[in-house]
Amino acid sequence: QVILVESGGGSVQAGGSLKLSCAASGITYADYCMKWFRQAPGKEREGVAQFDTYGATNYADSVKGRFIISKDKDTLYLQMSRLKPEDTAMYYCAAGPFSFASQSCMEYRHWGQGTQVTVSS
Repeated sequence: QVILVESGGGSVQAGGSLKLSCAASGITYADYCMKWFRQAPGKEREGVAQFDTYGATNYADSVKGRFIISKDKDTLYLQMSRLKPEDTAMYYCAAGPFSFASQSCMEYRHWGQGTQVTVSS
């Protein structure tokens, strides 16, 4: 059973930093892609940062140079720096299987409950 639990959200002023964590169980990194998503009120969910199964990273243009995704044995992280009010959202970590046949991340099937990030100007 895959379980993902996010933590580390909070309120911060613009320009500040936060580090989100996602404790993962039931996952083998060699078989899964891991991704941070966010969703602001009234907006569609968007992908923020991703690891594929080879450890390659990918970032949304809006966060490049400010956010860093990392992981250790059983936790996924998102270090967020130089935060902006537009980064305000619920942040979710998600896991999805990697297809070695197509060399791509498949549908993200497993989700955490989310952690709120609020950035004030």
